[in-house]
Amino acid sequence: MSDSTAVRLAERLNNVETSAIRELFKLLGKPGIISFAGGFPDVALVDVDGIRQATLAALEQEPAGAMQYGATEGYLPLRQQLATFMAGKGVQALTPEQLVVTTGSQQALDLLGKTLVSPGDKVIVEGPTFLATIQCFRLYGAQLVSAPIDGDGVQVDRLEQLIVEHKPKFVYLIPTFGNPSGATLSLERRRRVLELAVQHQTLIVEDDPYGDLYFDAAPPPSLLALSEQVPGSRDCLVYCGSLSKTLSAGLRLGWMIAPDPLMSKAVMCKQFSDANSSTFAQATAAQYLKAGRMDANLARARAVYAERARTMCDALRQELGDAVEFVAPQGGLFVWARLTGARGQVQDSQLFAQRAIEQGVAFVPGAPFYCEQADRASFRLSFATSDVDKIREGVQRLARAL
Repeated sequence: MSDSTAVRLAERLNNVETSAIRELFKLLGKPGIISFAGGFPDVALVDVDGIRQATLAALEQEPAGAMQYGATEGYLPLRQQLATFMAGKGVQALTPEQLVVTTGSQQALDLLGKTLVSPGDKVIVEGPTFLATIQCFRLYGAQLVSAPIDGDGVQVDRLEQLIVEHKPKFVYLIPTFGNPSGATLSLERRRRVLELAVQHQTLIVEDDPYGDLYFDAAPPPSLLALSEQVPGSRDCLVYCGSLSKTLSAGLRLGWMIAPDPLMSKAVMCKQFSDANSSTFAQATAAQYLKAGRMDANLARARAVYAERARTMCDALRQELGDAVEFVAPQGGLFVWARLTGARGQVQDSQLFAQRAIEQGVAFVPGAPFYCEQADRASFRLSFATSDVDKIREGVQRLARAL
């Protein structure tokens, strides 16, 4: 088909390109390939029976609410359940009216782009950070600035320097089990981030899709929960939550908590976008949370992911040795690793990825996760959807690709 001169695309599309991860999936049709590439939760861990019961309860108890258009802000019974859920994580004095249900947390990021970003605005993100965040904010014309991280999350001294230098519209962080880094912001650094927000009157966006997937000890409280200890910081915070990694990705449900002026504009933009998130999905999720099955299902998921993470880390040490370096994650779905080039072995993760595909295993090179100054030796491995035997075999194949 020839290009049509009648189709004149928006100039903002020049700022983004197709996801490197989505493109990688096109290479995964080879029979027997083991994929560490996706960022998906394991569908085998979904509480299908519980969701089935919740669906029936929604249809039986409030069919009109489940089958009709709903409020843009979200289905009230779900918002009530989410407020209770957040209270269990230390967020006090949260009312249902203070959160909006979104179509996955990805919609929350899109709403932030629509409501906050004008072309040329500076936005600080972690380096590395969630690939879709880079694409989303660039779509609206943001100039992204990278804040370095280490095993304890974003380096707060450097973050403060960047805030002073760039005066960003906001700072976007994944403080707990970050994607792709797996890093968790320390308690001390969390308090410092909140202090910086107040001191410099800078909005902080906390994306928290993985915080409930800890392996052993629970992580530090969310920035939102800690904000009660830092006067004025609550007004400088946006919190994005998700049920995709904990209940079901297919329900496509998340939520956002934000200061009132931003929340009202975000609801307005959501009304233009989709009117409301699926009321059927919301009613189902509300019944599920009401039934009290989430804690048991989370405990099962944590145990499975913890075993897989330990298996992957042990296998990497055994099979790849000093060819890679990484910090073992304490939760989430990812191991973030870096090629060292030891003994003259490959140090470019893009080349390593190509060799790995030839050996029948896939992962995501690290460069796309950076908005600037990409580390081409880094790469992301997901242990979420492979059992321990496949993980061991996959890492052995990685060793053959060095």
